[in-house]
Amino acid sequence: VGLRVPCARVGAILPGDFKIKAAKVRSIESFGMLCSARELGISEEASGLLVLPDDAPVGTGIRDYLGLDDKLFTLKLTPNRADCLSLLGVAREVAALTGADLALPAQAEIPATIADTRAVELHAPEACPRYCGRILRGINPRAATPDWMKQRVERSGIRSISAVVDITNYVMLELGQPLHAFDNQKLAGAIQVRMPKAGERLLLLNEQTITPDATTLLICDEEKVLAMAGIMGGEDSGVTDATTDVFLESAFFVPDAVAGKARALGFSSDASYRFERGVDFEGCSRAIERATQLVQEICGGQAGPMLEAAAPDHLPARKPIPLRRSRAERILGIPLEANQIATLLSGLDFNFQQQGEEFVVTPPSWRFDMEIEEDLIEDLARIHGYDNIPAAAPRAAQNLLPQGEDSRPVLRLKRLVAARDFQEVINYSFVDAAWEADFCANPDPVVLSNPIASQMGVMRSSMIGGLVANLSYNLKRRTSRVRVFEIGRCFSRVPSGPSQQVPGFEQPVRLGALIAGPTQSEQWGTATRNADFYDAKGDVEALLAPATPRFEKLEHPALHPGRSAAIVLDGRRVGFVGELHPLWVQKYELGAAPVVFELDLDVLVSRTLPAFSAPSRFPAVVRDLALLVASDLQVQKLLDGLKAAAPAIVKEVSLFDKYQGKGVEPDQKSLAFRVVMQDTARTLADAEVDAALQTMINAAADQYAAKLRT
Repeated sequence: VGLRVPCARVGAILPGDFKIKAAKVRSIESFGMLCSARELGISEEASGLLVLPDDAPVGTGIRDYLGLDDKLFTLKLTPNRADCLSLLGVAREVAALTGADLALPAQAEIPATIADTRAVELHAPEACPRYCGRILRGINPRAATPDWMKQRVERSGIRSISAVVDITNYVMLELGQPLHAFDNQKLAGAIQVRMPKAGERLLLLNEQTITPDATTLLICDEEKVLAMAGIMGGEDSGVTDATTDVFLESAFFVPDAVAGKARALGFSSDASYRFERGVDFEGCSRAIERATQLVQEICGGQAGPMLEAAAPDHLPARKPIPLRRSRAERILGIPLEANQIATLLSGLDFNFQQQGEEFVVTPPSWRFDMEIEEDLIEDLARIHGYDNIPAAAPRAAQNLLPQGEDSRPVLRLKRLVAARDFQEVINYSFVDAAWEADFCANPDPVVLSNPIASQMGVMRSSMIGGLVANLSYNLKRRTSRVRVFEIGRCFSRVPSGPSQQVPGFEQPVRLGALIAGPTQSEQWGTATRNADFYDAKGDVEALLAPATPRFEKLEHPALHPGRSAAIVLDGRRVGFVGELHPLWVQKYELGAAPVVFELDLDVLVSRTLPAFSAPSRFPAVVRDLALLVASDLQVQKLLDGLKAAAPAIVKEVSLFDKYQGKGVEPDQKSLAFRVVMQDTARTLADAEVDAALQTMINAAADQYAAKLRT
């Protein structure tokens, strides 16, 4: 009787788009619903109806009564602006941006009414150079957190626990300084800030038991571990509903001593989030005083003197930074008067001394991001207003750089490849280690120390993996014809040399391409056939023209052993071309084998200039030469031998037929060559032509046991 609770009447819409409608419940008409805090969306936990105080005015809107129309600002900060992780920091920033006066609440020093203290020993001052603590006795452990504080804490994303814990969280939100409260009766002797001893364990407040490593800073007493410094307190020393004596701590922990420790254990905390970014090392005592004031107002109790342990040599140095007006104007591109710079620095609450056109600025203790002159100039631009800096187009005197005819720009090369019906792709240089093992047989790839994903843990030494992934992606989307290319850098380990950009590593730029599916889109005028080795070989020859590459037998882990070749130009191996190995076709579910080729970019962008030679006015003589050779003889070797033995009148030797079958021994093959002979000064005689052919036949017989086929 007389209970006062929120009531959602017909027509109300609760969180989750839950609409209240008139209904009958057990034959009784219902014109609304009494609500819990969870149903109103103001709490995650609710054991029943939200019971309001006895003086709650009946008929008042619950939004007005509970202040639910409060404004919530969500700030997403970069790691360098940890000073804005508090109401105080945001107030400083707003004052600097708007020019309004910053009115900080006065914080009086709380007088000590008891003499109780607890000693503090800093055994790791390089990680914790300042630690403040105070004992409060006789507090009411069951005092309720005021509604105004509870609302502000919860609306800031922190769960309300108890009055003392809520006060430490509230001060952290207000001043940016994390605090922790220990049950003083559970402490033994002095507080020690140190690194862990062998075998020490700690049960955290989140019920997780950890074994800290040698680099984890701990808060301990003379008997046990109390907390992970700057991250989370321990369960065995935390305050409870029976705690009447509290030891409040406020410390400065060096960011490097805290960074990454919580993430390594699989959780995060509001304290670690602030400490690893940097908190105001001069604000420890202020936070203790503010927390003491709130504890006494809400929970009562008597406060002892505040004790501070510090190692000044290990506190962050606030080194003066010189700021030149001319440098600021040059970087920002706008004129800045000396008094204008002084006004901006004053608004940021920076201490400075003006020496004519130059300033010597000492950053405040809460600005860890101020280290060099450019940091100050960046803040000047921010406070001055980016919108107040005109976006002037750059002006510069530019001269066209000479470009020799023997070079080809990369953009022109891309257009040439695109003209051969290829589409450009851009893949990551980070690849799966399995790709390096499969396509490159690379047991020692360049491993990334901090990969962006587990399947992108090494650097590629070939373009094949990314191109095969492009093909697989398209095949899964029913794209049967794929012709893609990429220009990018590859990475591999090699012995150190003087010409390397990075000693011990080779980083060549290459062009890789892949052909799969029909040679042309389906049409009525041409029979459909899949692209093969010779299609890719033709593309390679077109890209290297007017140079003429050689193709030699190749064993490559990614390619079919009988359908691949090394590309050789001027005696140097510049790439490879071939059909993908059947093993990888099956593993990567490609269906039919694609053809790939890869070329060094430097041979593609450099080209030989054509040289004029007068065409002969006399007719050419063409003869066909059929030779029987061993079936395992490489055609290129025989072709090289014929060209080497050919007299000067022989202008061209080319293979036009290969035959094995009836009339030819099983261990032999017939190769037919077309020989073109011509002289620029006279007509060739038959005897001269016959002599040239016989010279070539004799050389083939001597070197390769070739016989003239009749």
